[in-house]
Amino acid sequence: MAEQERMVEAILFASADPVSVKDLNDRMPHGCDAAEALMHLRKRYEGRGVQVSHVGDAWAMRTASDLGFLMQRETVETRKLSRAAIETLAIISYHQPVTRAEIEEIRGVGVSRGTVDQLLEMEWIRFGRRRMTPGRPVTFVVTQEFLDHFGLESARDLPGLAELRAAGLLESRPLPSGIPMAGEGDLDAEEEFDFGQSELFED
Repeated sequence: MAEQERMVEAILFASADPVSVKDLNDRMPHGCDAAEALMHLRKRYEGRGVQVSHVGDAWAMRTASDLGFLMQRETVETRKLSRAAIETLAIISYHQPVTRAEIEEIRGVGVSRGTVDQLLEMEWIRFGRRRMTPGRPVTFVVTQEFLDHFGLESARDLPGLAELRAAGLLESRPLPSGIPMAGEGDLDAEEEFDFGQSELFED
């Protein structure tokens, strides 16, 4: 197991993107148990400056969250999101899977194609499955890249609505009628945060 830990450590250290357990097993010699090696490795890194973090359905080595301030000089801001993009991203994060019409109803204004295209291009959102309602509209969900960027293990780790309102980031407005919460009325209701769902849709 110690040798398997070393192999997992080497793969995660050299990978720019999070690596799934399946990918780890595929790279390692036959008979290895990447999942068990990960658990041992994660425990060994507890309290260290670098940690083994669970990102969506994959794993990565990341700087400890309390030491992030040390990396500020190395951080480069490549683009700035518009207010419309931030609001759209927030709505998708908290209400996924959500359709364009539902996003517009919550925001109270239309969502431009450019806003959605920007978030898709950044790979922070992607298409979810079609909703089982008339017209079968496509839904949007956040991606593993989104979780990784914000240091989240899953979308369930997002701040609560009460916390956001207390911080003055949200208005205390009730959710518009007819807008379901995550998983309600969808094909993948039991997989509301499953990042491995198929991206092939019905015509």
